[in-house]
Amino acid sequence: MTRSGFVCFVGRPNAGKSTLTNALVGTKIAIASSKPQTTRHVIRGIVNRPDAQLILIDTPGLHKPRTLLGERLNDLVHETWSEVDVIGVCLPSNERIGPGDEFLVGEIAKLPKRPQLVALATKSDLVAPARMAQHLLKIASLEEKLGIRWASIIPVSAVTDDQVDIVADELVKLLPEGPRFYPDGEVTDEPMEIRIAELIRESALEGVRDELPHSLMVTIEEMGLREGRPADRPLLDIYASMIVERDSQKGIMIGHRGERLREVGSAARRQIAELVGTPVHLDLRVKVVKEWQRDPKALNRLGF
Repeated sequence: MTRSGFVCFVGRPNAGKSTLTNALVGTKIAIASSKPQTTRHVIRGIVNRPDAQLILIDTPGLHKPRTLLGERLNDLVHETWSEVDVIGVCLPSNERIGPGDEFLVGEIAKLPKRPQLVALATKSDLVAPARMAQHLLKIASLEEKLGIRWASIIPVSAVTDDQVDIVADELVKLLPEGPRFYPDGEVTDEPMEIRIAELIRESALEGVRDELPHSLMVTIEEMGLREGRPADRPLLDIYASMIVERDSQKGIMIGHRGERLREVGSAARRQIAELVGTPVHLDLRVKVVKEWQRDPKALNRLGF
């Protein structure tokens, strides 16, 4: 008997969804950052087991939108909820459950066809046992308050790999019986160009001001193996653009005499080379697209 199905992780921004996805898949498919609203599109991670194929869907964090991009990301979250077998609600152990969490679970409770629900007390490594006990009781109390039922409540730390295997086992139990959706060995259906663009964006997010992450987008303009290289010494050429909304943001990303741009390029190049298994030449530019988060045509061109 084989089980296969789709699981969606939801939660407020920075609840640990992407980090948990990577831990379960066993490799990095989703970028993670301390900046809120890092995830910008649906990412599928594939967990292959002898008894099951678990397809994890990491979605953007549900939030109060201030731009057209924010509205479209929220629509993406709601669409995903209606298509999965299980929803894993990430409730960070080091933060109190607040109105934002209750709103999120309340929205799930309104679904006409509600998937199975699992509560994940993420970041368990950051709290003492007494604090965790309080947190788990609060999670359990949401059942009566919001009219839901948890299939299970699991403390987990993706950083220390504590109970990640337990999460996988519990999710698999809730999947329907059926054939595998993807060939064995695949870890994501994400196109390579998108994965590379995301690694560049992750490198660019480190150390930038709070208002800049929302304005930053990365596109791959061109990519290919350099011609004329020996077969045993390949080199992958990548031409990429970091897109921001204002000239002042462009200055921040370039930095004094290009120092910031070089740092981002160097950090991204290391990660990309590890991903593709080939040395990389990365040509990185910064472009300004005025108010792209609010411009329908710009959003369509950028794939939102």
